Amino acid sequence: MISGKLVHLMETHEEEITDRVAEQIRCDPDMACTRAILRTGIWQWHRELLESLSHWLSTGNSENLARRYQHVGWERFEQGVPLHECVRDLCVLRETLLDYVEEHTFNKDSMELYAEEELDRRVGRFFDLLTVHLVRGYESAALRVVLA
Repeated sequence: MISGKLVHLMETHEEEITDRVAEQIRCDPDMACTRAILRTGIWQWHRELLESLSHWLSTGNSENLARRYQHVGWERFEQGVPLHECVRDLCVLRETLLDYVEEHTFNKDSMELYAEEELDRRVGRFFDLLTVHLVRGYESAALRVVLA
């Protein structure tokens, strides 16, 4: 079972985590388009995702998840963000999130280590699903343009 304490840590520190992600995006020369729309949508999107992380991890409502993140993919295409930047953005968010948990967990006994490992696995699966749905939405928007 995933540790509620660790998920709570992520949700209650979403602003700090999001700020770290934004800083990485600002420093990454390969994320120019994402950087250009950082404050107009991506930063807020990251915060909303982290604020409701326990909901997404516990409910597993794949229909809502698919709909939401396919829409995000569609939006990123409309904003002119290259697909590789969209995927990289999700990777940076996931890595930063897990790094934050690692930095803020101390005195790890075997149960805490197990909880952290389980969290890593569940968050990884969750972000894999986000990526698939985002790419589907992006491809759908791109196909619409090609067929028009």
